[in-house]
Amino acid sequence: MSTSHLSTLKSRHADLDAKLANEERRPAPDTGVVAQLKKQKLKLKEEMLAIV
Repeated sequence: MSTSHLSTLKSRHADLDAKLANEERRPAPDTGVVAQLKKQKLKLKEEMLAIV
């Protein structure tokens, strides 16, 4: 895998992290959305670790 692919994954992970933080700051966070974002982040993290 190329470093550009890893960079793309890191960027997507950071975007999901920001979305998760925004959702958790809401007065009544949607637990379904929070769970989905966390699941997506974990999948990306596992993919990044597989590359390294």
